[in-house]
Amino acid sequence: MLKYLKHKMLIIIALILAGSLWAEGETIYEIRVEGVKNVSAELVISAISLRVGDALDHENVSRSIKNLYRMGIFSDIRIESEPYRTGINLIVNVVENPAISSVNYVGFKAVKKEQVEELGALRIGAYWSEGIKHEFLRKLKNEYTKKGFGNATIEVMEVPQTENRISLTIRAEEGKRTAIKQISFLGNDNFDAKTLIRRMSTKPASFLRSGRFEDEKFEKDLEALAAFYRKSGFMDVVVGPWEMQQLSEKHYELAIQIQEGEKYYFGEIAISGNEHFSLETLSKNFSMKKGDIFDKERYDREKAKLYSLYFEEGFIYPEFKEDFQKLGDELNVKLNIKENTRARVRQIHLTGNQRTKEKVLRRQLEIAPGDYFRQSQTIRSQQNIYNLGFFEPDIKLDYRPINQNGDIDLSIDVVDKASGVANVGAGYNSVDKFVGQLSVSQNNLFGNNWSSGLTWEFGAKTQNLEFNFTNPNLYDTDMLMGTNIYYTKKNWSSFYYEIYTRGASLRLGQNIPWVNRSRGSIGYSFYSKKYNITNESAIMADSTANATLIELDALGWRYTSAGNFTLSRDTRDNIFFPTKGSQLTLFSELAGGPFMGDFDYFKQIAQVNWYSEALWKLTLRSKWRFSYIVPYGDSEDAPPDEKFYLGGTGADGIRGYPDRSVGPAGGGSRAIIFSGEIGYPIAGDQVIALGFFDAGDSYNHLRDFNFLKLKKGLGAGVRIRSPLGLIGFDYAYGVESRSWEPHLQFGTTF
Repeated sequence: MLKYLKHKMLIIIALILAGSLWAEGETIYEIRVEGVKNVSAELVISAISLRVGDALDHENVSRSIKNLYRMGIFSDIRIESEPYRTGINLIVNVVENPAISSVNYVGFKAVKKEQVEELGALRIGAYWSEGIKHEFLRKLKNEYTKKGFGNATIEVMEVPQTENRISLTIRAEEGKRTAIKQISFLGNDNFDAKTLIRRMSTKPASFLRSGRFEDEKFEKDLEALAAFYRKSGFMDVVVGPWEMQQLSEKHYELAIQIQEGEKYYFGEIAISGNEHFSLETLSKNFSMKKGDIFDKERYDREKAKLYSLYFEEGFIYPEFKEDFQKLGDELNVKLNIKENTRARVRQIHLTGNQRTKEKVLRRQLEIAPGDYFRQSQTIRSQQNIYNLGFFEPDIKLDYRPINQNGDIDLSIDVVDKASGVANVGAGYNSVDKFVGQLSVSQNNLFGNNWSSGLTWEFGAKTQNLEFNFTNPNLYDTDMLMGTNIYYTKKNWSSFYYEIYTRGASLRLGQNIPWVNRSRGSIGYSFYSKKYNITNESAIMADSTANATLIELDALGWRYTSAGNFTLSRDTRDNIFFPTKGSQLTLFSELAGGPFMGDFDYFKQIAQVNWYSEALWKLTLRSKWRFSYIVPYGDSEDAPPDEKFYLGGTGADGIRGYPDRSVGPAGGGSRAIIFSGEIGYPIAGDQVIALGFFDAGDSYNHLRDFNFLKLKKGLGAGVRIRSPLGLIGFDYAYGVESRSWEPHLQFGTTF
């Protein structure tokens, strides 16, 4: 502060002298620099706003002196003039701060030398000044206080050297560790000390607490105490002054004085100046009733809702002026609103998208040039861009006024991240045992938001080769087009058969304009299957349950031709870790009949997920999934691999049970699953800890269903977003099986 005042006075004196010696507008013929030793004259000239040939401007003189002081190199700066021809020459006289030639540290134990060097950044050749010294001592003293050495004294010894250099010795006398033994209050008539201390992070020393005093933390404590009083109706409270009273060599008492003032009760709120919103619309945001204790925190929170209302309608420059009128112990509020202009969006600038084409980002925008600014649409646009999965979480939003009407230009800045994955790996599950994988995928092919992948999974009981491609904006429209080509061999060892499948599918989807964030899609699949029984004796032991499988084994390759329709709606705020919104999916598939083929069946799956925020960043998630399949026409039963096998992870997972272990032999034709999760972000949406409860069952007849007999599992897990996708590990207890089951999964099933 002293340095700042000194510089301010020098600038004022310089301007007074300039006013008395120079005439505004005189031409500058020459600029000379005097007094430099370790820096060049050219550096000084480049830092000032004065140039040869310019007309003298006193504001430029002031600006030049300020610029030179900001460099931290000079302790004194004077700009003088001398007459020359029809104008003047300027002389910039400077006195350089000394440069550091050496630094020695003495007496540092609790704070290591490396920490001291980091705090001060005192490098050989750096400039040394009183301001730097003051800031360094402040930081070092605060570091000692944090470690409990409140009595530590630090001294800086300066020894001038030749050529304007200086040698520094930093000496510390740490003393003994100190702690706050007790905290007392003076003037706290309405609240006892325990109540007030609970609002503070500074605490007296105890078995579990150090009792250290930290300046920054204590400043926040004083603010918290004042906020607590104002929340309780004491609007005039004054917290402080305070002092530390030494009780012993190691212990202190922290004494805080409080002037509580009068306790106020809410009277009424009068709102004026509003034109866009009615008085009724604004008033209903305030919930305090006449006679309630005036809660300033509650009032501020509810006033913030008015800002949100105005922002949502494009009024981004509202001014709220409030007048608190005290009538005895009653507090009335007069709130005057100046709405100012309503902002339209002129342009939307997108930057940082080096790999992704700009049109892909613009499709995600829910606000367009010419629209009135709406906060919800802007935030949703940000969420849509992030949900593409191509960018880092820190997507920056900003706006800049561009005319007197208050219209704005929006700026959205993104940071690219890798969207392609090449993966060589191995996995394990309780059914297929060890499984290898080779895959190449790209979720943003050619920067067009096209996704494509080639995957080969192989193992003793599994062969899966698949190619997929999806274009969500066919011909730059809202129409989605996707295709899959695949060949698989899967051994259903638990059910004593293996199945070969080869085929392809095509799907087309379209956004539904009259239902927000929804899509309808149709698809067609054609594939052939071959069923081989691997254990005839086990199959014959339950020939009734496996009659369909026995017949299919004898028939060889069979063909399925099926059409499907999917209706979905997704309002999640973040597809990687949703905290609010919902997801609804209705899937219907018709095989055979008008599509011909060897199988006639109808399958339907309905799933709904809800997400909501709870306390402490916790998110509650719930899922209901209903499924059924029914044969018709020439088919007496549905194919066994199209039925429902619950357990493990996946869409039909019940954690706490092995994969495909829940349900009747040969699979169920009906299934119901309920899952509840509570998630906590350990590292944003990159690492999530969760606890869960699953329940469900599969059955063949409605009469067999019983809510009280659902298989139940509960446990805990973690989800990690990696370059290979979402990886999850769960450890669950099966209530009915009375056993623990680990689960490893890739991707999300919730």
